Amino acid sequence: MAKIKKDLSTVKAVFNNLKSGTRKINEILQSIRGRKVDLVLRDLQFNNKRVSKEIIKTIKSAVANAENNNQLDIDTLIIKEAYVGKGITLKRFRPRAKGRAASIKKHFSNLTIVVSEKKEAAQVPQGA
Repeated sequence: MAKIKKDLSTVKAVFNNLKSGTRKINEILQSIRGRKVDLVLRDLQFNNKRVSKEIIKTIKSAVANAENNNQLDIDTLIIKEAYVGKGITLKRFRPRAKGRAASIKKHFSNLTIVVSEKKEAAQVPQGA
């Protein structure tokens, strides 16, 4: 029976049932993929969308997981993957004219952030 080695240089954090639609979240996630964690956290603080606070929480959770569980250096962490999936949908109804009802769908999402330690390239001495 072969053992599967787990990659200890990547860590993920998941935020389930985030009260926002997937399109709204994905708009922000496109701008943070592949960037350094400290720069992303700084930029998200000044983002005026409500959901950016929950994204900040999830990134901080992933950084804490990387530091405490895998002993990774937090200064070299980058956001390797950031994606969102559909969650539950609450169905509500509003009364309308003539005894009718209109449905309202309240969408939730599942946010996943994967951070990884950036491999430092071997520096070649210049000159000669």
